[in-house]
Amino acid sequence: MSDNSFFEEQKEQSLVKSTIVAKYFDVWSNVIISTQKRYPQYSQKIAYIDLFAGPGRYKDGTQSTPLRILSNAIEKPDLRERLVAIFNDKDEKNSKVLEKTIAEIPGIETLKYKPQVYNREVGEEIVKMFGSMNLIPTLFFVDPWGYKGLSLRLVNSVLKDWGCDALFFFNYNRINMGIDNEAVKEHMKALFGEEQAIVLRNKLRGKDSHQRELLIIEELCQALKVYGSRYVLPFRYKNNRGKRTSHHLIFVSKHFRGYEIMKDIMARESTSDTQGVTSFEYNPSDFLPRQLLLFQLSRPLDDLKEDLLGTFRGQSLTMQEIYEKHNVDTPYIKKNYKDVLRELYDEGSIEAIIPKGKLPRKGTFGDKIIVTFPEQEEKWP
Repeated sequence: MSDNSFFEEQKEQSLVKSTIVAKYFDVWSNVIISTQKRYPQYSQKIAYIDLFAGPGRYKDGTQSTPLRILSNAIEKPDLRERLVAIFNDKDEKNSKVLEKTIAEIPGIETLKYKPQVYNREVGEEIVKMFGSMNLIPTLFFVDPWGYKGLSLRLVNSVLKDWGCDALFFFNYNRINMGIDNEAVKEHMKALFGEEQAIVLRNKLRGKDSHQRELLIIEELCQALKVYGSRYVLPFRYKNNRGKRTSHHLIFVSKHFRGYEIMKDIMARESTSDTQGVTSFEYNPSDFLPRQLLLFQLSRPLDDLKEDLLGTFRGQSLTMQEIYEKHNVDTPYIKKNYKDVLRELYDEGSIEAIIPKGKLPRKGTFGDKIIVTFPEQEEKWP
């Protein structure tokens, strides 16, 4: 399904999506290029692939993701020499407009490799093509209008190779409706896996809307993790009234460093936080006046304090080790751990020393500080 009305004007949700992708590409490309310079035997190219690229601009003139990626590359000499950009849109009108729009970008001729624009249906042939190739480090972005063309096999065909990360826009509304629809059963199998799709349908029976969303996203994340050691991070988008979920942006990486970078970016793009713990969500209603009492009842940093005391009781670890062992699949970022450990230290609940035997300076909590958690107190019957 194609709907160019999507590009009539840039909705705030689309701007946030594009910002997240562009920011991650910027940091990711720096990390990859730095590694390539240290190891010249590696490929000295990097790629950005977008299979549902659209025309490049919204009708109001705002750049969409492809143009933001290319404009960023033009500004950086190392990236200009390495970037292989591949765009695709099955709508021939979109692909032709995109090609023309790219050619008009100031400085586009400075890129060593001319951006390629294709007009193909995304399906089994593309999956087989990627699967048979040894890909250079690639950031892979998939943003279908609905769900056609999006599959576990497509994502896995790219993620198999070194330095490759994936982002895809998950149309929650359409997929939620499609789970129980026999007419699109094959699409659901492609997205969740054949057995998992059946299991998911059974789990969803009788569940309310909130429970359905949690189950669907959890099942998708687990399906992505089945294929290897992977880090999966979802970012939720609410509709304009803030009442219902419309989409999720799903990030997948094989490396903790990529997960950490994206988590920080998504946290900064979130529209709300409680006790400094971000929502990992864009919700337009967050810009409206709120009743603070409802949010004061939720105290996630207090929960983190209790969890750390229980999880690591009797152990001695550095702040960095605590953070890496605990933060995956939680809403917490590194700053939350530093804040909580500082509080626990100040109140005397943990011991903490710098490796040279000094105590932490007031108001700080460095990565190398060694934390000793107390043994759990014995409880008498």
